[in-house]
Amino acid sequence: MSSARVCCAGECAVAEAGHVAPEMPFLKPFRDKRRDSRSHQLAKGGAELRGTGASGNRTEPKAAPRVLSRRDGALPAEHLPLILEVAPNADYALLDSGAGQKLEQYGPYRIVRPEGQAIWQKALPAKDWDRADAIFTGDTDEEGIGRWRFPKTPLGETWPMKHDGIDYLGRFTSFRHVGVFPEQASHWDHMAGLIAAAKRPVKVLNLFGYTGLASLVAARAGAEVTHVDASKKAIGWARENQEMAGLSQKPIRWIVDDALKFAEREERRGSRYDIVLFDPPAYGRGPRGEVWQLFEDLPDLTDLCRSILTPKPLAVVLTAYSIRASFFAMHALMRDTFAGMGGTVESGELIIREKSAGRALSTSLFSRWVA
Repeated sequence: MSSARVCCAGECAVAEAGHVAPEMPFLKPFRDKRRDSRSHQLAKGGAELRGTGASGNRTEPKAAPRVLSRRDGALPAEHLPLILEVAPNADYALLDSGAGQKLEQYGPYRIVRPEGQAIWQKALPAKDWDRADAIFTGDTDEEGIGRWRFPKTPLGETWPMKHDGIDYLGRFTSFRHVGVFPEQASHWDHMAGLIAAAKRPVKVLNLFGYTGLASLVAARAGAEVTHVDASKKAIGWARENQEMAGLSQKPIRWIVDDALKFAEREERRGSRYDIVLFDPPAYGRGPRGEVWQLFEDLPDLTDLCRSILTPKPLAVVLTAYSIRASFFAMHALMRDTFAGMGGTVESGELIIREKSAGRALSTSLFSRWVA
């Protein structure tokens, strides 16, 4: 998944080819509760992720809100709308979409999953969709591989995958996801470039890190990485991916913790990072029952991300899925938060380019400050 392309104001440019695509409609994000709570749902039955955790059913009281005030200084420059695109490649492809579904190729497997934004009609004939190896048939809170149907041969929970030469495990989870969000490849490639260009030691903090692909990309590029997720299960998967990728000797700290509380402690400890990634759900719970509400807590966490940067930081990247908002809201938050820091705030959407008819499937909003 290394063929990410950058599109500005409807124009898509492939760096090596200089190809310009036609202008495309702007796609508004929808509310997908399955994705909102992808980490929260892992906790069902296991209290392993944003659930009750080690403290049983006790819910920790929320700390007093951080006192925020508008910062002095000039706002960073701005670049928007920026559309970051992942095109089909040998590791991953969005083969077709429509009628509320998407047909994807993950390595050797052809997979059908629900996709609420695919409100158009399928471009490929039914016989191409009927060749699927795995089909997700509906929501479930069960553990295991739940509501997946395997029309050909029953498949195990995991299978080998690659991203840009990094081996990892795809997974059939009971909440529709497969252990990776391929649209994030655009951010991963950008981050790896920043790390390589820095020509100095770089520290990366990955909050809400899930199964660790971003952390592995950063570590391979030469960074020292701190990976934080509230799920023991997700951290276990991430460690498996590190071993499978042959990156066990790379400096990655795997930490089970609530992202907001961890950032608060890092601020008090004086720990600092050159790059911060955070990919919060709309709603979730920490390992001790801490409640995360994106619209309530995002300003605090964004402010903390600024406060734990090194004196010569490289970037802060925020991604948000399944929220009823425009990226302009995130853009304004990031510009205000990074006032006086210089640099540029780039905001827009992550999209996946469909192979069948070339349509753009919008997956999430993002805003990133780049020094």
